Amino acid sequence: MSDRIKFEMEFPIKVSQKLLFQYISTPSGLSEWFADNVNSRGEIFIFIWDDSEESAKLIKKINNEKIQFQWLDDEETDYYFDLRIQFDEITKDVSLIVTDYAEDQEEVEESKLLWTNQISDLKKVLGST
Repeated sequence: MSDRIKFEMEFPIKVSQKLLFQYISTPSGLSEWFADNVNSRGEIFIFIWDDSEESAKLIKKINNEKIQFQWLDDEETDYYFDLRIQFDEITKDVSLIVTDYAEDQEEVEESKLLWTNQISDLKKVLGST
């Protein structure tokens, strides 16, 4: 297995940190924008899209700041996806930082497009611009 390419994306979101965290860290919140349905059993989250189902383990959770998951079918244990809330004390701006990995540069571009679409859905759900 070759090394994957790590990438980060930043999305400004006009909403409180606390509300945003609910949408990135709970099954009901994630069901609103990330997957068709999300269930959890302890640290295991089950993401459902149409006829597809993927399980991920909750690796790290810092209230109102960060959530990190690792896909369970992934043989490479060092790879994860991370959703981090960045708050600027001076401007009071809130951004969501997405960290993910892809197999190659073409997949990086596809993944970035997918994340852009997913975060667009999140912003609509939140009523953010």
